[in-house]
Amino acid sequence: MEATVSYSQNIMDDEYEKFIRRMNPPRVVIDNESCKNATVIQVDSANKHGILLEVVQVLTDLNLTITKAYICSDGGWFMDVFNVTNQEGNKITEEPILDYIMKSLGPDSCFASSMRRSVGVTTGMNHTSIELIGSDRPGLLSEVSAVLTNLRCNVVNAEVWTHNTRAAAIMQVTDDENGGAVSDLERLTMVKKLLCNVLRGSNKSRDAKTLVSHGVTHTERRLHQLMFADRDYERAMGDGSDDKERPNVNVVNWQDKDYSVVTIRCKDRPKLLFDTICTMTDMQYVVFHGNVDTEGPEAYQEYCIRHIDGSPVKSDAERQRVIQCLEAAIERRVSEGLKLELCTTDRVGLLSDVTRIFRENSLTVTRAEVTTRAGKALNTFYVSDSSGYPVDAKIIESVRQTIGQTILRVKGNPEELNPVQQESPTRFLFGGLFKSRSFCNFGLVRSYS
Repeated sequence: MEATVSYSQNIMDDEYEKFIRRMNPPRVVIDNESCKNATVIQVDSANKHGILLEVVQVLTDLNLTITKAYICSDGGWFMDVFNVTNQEGNKITEEPILDYIMKSLGPDSCFASSMRRSVGVTTGMNHTSIELIGSDRPGLLSEVSAVLTNLRCNVVNAEVWTHNTRAAAIMQVTDDENGGAVSDLERLTMVKKLLCNVLRGSNKSRDAKTLVSHGVTHTERRLHQLMFADRDYERAMGDGSDDKERPNVNVVNWQDKDYSVVTIRCKDRPKLLFDTICTMTDMQYVVFHGNVDTEGPEAYQEYCIRHIDGSPVKSDAERQRVIQCLEAAIERRVSEGLKLELCTTDRVGLLSDVTRIFRENSLTVTRAEVTTRAGKALNTFYVSDSSGYPVDAKIIESVRQTIGQTILRVKGNPEELNPVQQESPTRFLFGGLFKSRSFCNFGLVRSYS
């Protein structure tokens, strides 16, 4: 009975949203004249919980930089102004991008009616999506990749975050036999079982979770949700992190207006606004007014918020939780370690082979982005020394010699790394170098049959 009532209520709510949308369609104005160094995008729409995140997500997914933002959503109307540039710091002049913004946020968009159910969720059947959350440790990505390779799963896209001793990943895999989604239920069950064992490791006090589904989620949004649900914002006892390096987050109540005011000061970086808005939305807070300024090395964000039930922050414990969660949201994407970029022909087992080489050279992956386009693997890894020392340039050169110096490049290295003569990486490209090594030697899995 309750399920029927809930279903009927959802239908009524959707019809009401459609009615409001027809009466008050979103309006988008893109202005390249009024500001000399940025494109100004103004979005007006009927207000609802989550709409701010959706707008920011559209702009962020286009790799646009939001240098300033003014937010107002008091009452039943949502009005935002964003100053945006491309990654080179220039105005947005490309017609395809401008058209996409208009179609995604304007009258013909569909984000308003689907906002409450999910944000950034689409479906597809050309791959299988695997969500992972568990204890972080050196070599974890290598072990996960080895399990998937042994079970004939090819990783075509993946993103891995680590924070506060926890690791989360979303990996899109295909069946290496047909290039499509993995449909064998027995194999999927084995994937979940073995990956849970790997993620749990020796830490029996914290859960490890693996979810397998056919479809696509908005990867970064989902990673925030996974780590937030895993309570990665709770710092371990005796955490030695330097307070000076942590974001400056403050929450106070504005009694006259019945708001809580959140202020954030931290080093600016790409997608910072998305990360903070995403977390406040997940915590069921509504931004009524906001001001964002990221012109310069430091970003400043100020928000007037209330909980979705209409109340400001009620207690000191709640205030501390908001602060901790926003700190975690900012820190999750911070790129610690040396940046390595790999570009080569994709093949089954490539990720497993590369990360195994990292592990054998005492390098741990702190963050990773794995992408496959037109048969090419375009991967970015942030690596650090497993013992906590600065990464040794000689170790990096040894790794590059093994993989191929034209295949693996160093980005942002504080020291100049001199090229070293090496053998052709042909064997690495085709995987022959590793065929003699059994994954069973790692103690991970037995051959699947």
